[in-house]
Amino acid sequence: MTNTATTKISPTLPLTTGQDRLVKQLLAFTTAHLQTPGPAVFTLYGDAGTGKSVVLAHLFDQLQTQARTATASPLAGTTNYFLVNHPELLKVYRQIAGRQPHLFKKDFQRPTTLINRLAKHQTTADVLVIDEAHLLLSQADHYNNFYGDNQLSALLQSARVVILVFDETQVLRFKSFWTEARLERLLAPYPHTSYRLTHQFRMQASDQLVAWINAFTHHQLHPLPANGGANYELRIFDDAEAMRQAIVARDQTVGLSRIVSTSGYPSTLDGGKHYVTEGRFRLPWDQYNYTQTPWAELPETRNEVGSIYTCQGFDLNYVGVILGPPVKLVDQQLTIDLSQTTDAAVFKHRDDIAPQDLTAAKQQLVLNSINVLMKRGVKGLYIYAHDPQLRQFLLTQRA
Repeated sequence: MTNTATTKISPTLPLTTGQDRLVKQLLAFTTAHLQTPGPAVFTLYGDAGTGKSVVLAHLFDQLQTQARTATASPLAGTTNYFLVNHPELLKVYRQIAGRQPHLFKKDFQRPTTLINRLAKHQTTADVLVIDEAHLLLSQADHYNNFYGDNQLSALLQSARVVILVFDETQVLRFKSFWTEARLERLLAPYPHTSYRLTHQFRMQASDQLVAWINAFTHHQLHPLPANGGANYELRIFDDAEAMRQAIVARDQTVGLSRIVSTSGYPSTLDGGKHYVTEGRFRLPWDQYNYTQTPWAELPETRNEVGSIYTCQGFDLNYVGVILGPPVKLVDQQLTIDLSQTTDAAVFKHRDDIAPQDLTAAKQQLVLNSINVLMKRGVKGLYIYAHDPQLRQFLLTQRA
């Protein structure tokens, strides 16, 4: 089935010539640094949908194949792990492992789990491959059993080679607060190579629409492109229920189409249902997913509203995005009203952000969440804005 996350990032998925060349470059970097004082670091930068996870999946499959079957390879007998700090994405990688002969489910770990295990046994790894490194904790989080100061710092002390992917516009919470500048300062003492991915693989949208979303992420509201592209559907709605019905229709014809939303609606981790309500529209937030199937692939989630916690890193065919109460147009300026945000966990206290920078940093996290949500759709993006002024601008202002 093509409508599964495992298919979209499987190591059996054909690579482009450029991707294949990059995987070979990563393998060469790894083997060159296995016997040198570590750690050596290779960073892949790239926006959402630029194929970062596909490259990593192919790389790790080749690493583990050589580690477990080769005899003459420098990788023979090495101990390597693939890390991702996103429980829904971890499920996908472990499903892939069950289908590949040289990938084991235990190869794929949450960072905290591996950090604590290596420390307990006073051992190290040879190669660490880190997907979504912008989700690594950058301060202690006792709730998640991480008692260090920075997960990446801890992992650098645990491996000879570290390969990671990073996108500062997908940083979503203060406990995982990163910028490219912060990352580069941390990596400065180590042998380090980087590569920037720029081609959009997920969205079949025009370059103009991708540029519009990128500008939105940086506090700039421009007139929308006239259309989303020859093979992409861009629609703006003045009724959230009408958007829901359109998404349901798409899900019935092509599958994997869901409603998602920013914060701004009741949301409390108390085990109960909390609803996103917009006029005739009323659906509960995504529920905690206890299954091994990713949230977006569960049939019942057609009747839920997805969030950054269930959708980041995943492809949908069509995505309907609700821009909630914090996202406003005031005096023709895109504004984030922090008083309207309802996800308190996003803004966990940090001592290393200057007070004068705090508001801007909080607003950027909200904009980053919009960036993540808007870039979920392969075939189409539907938008409804809670704020009447913003909704009117989106409905009427076209380039």
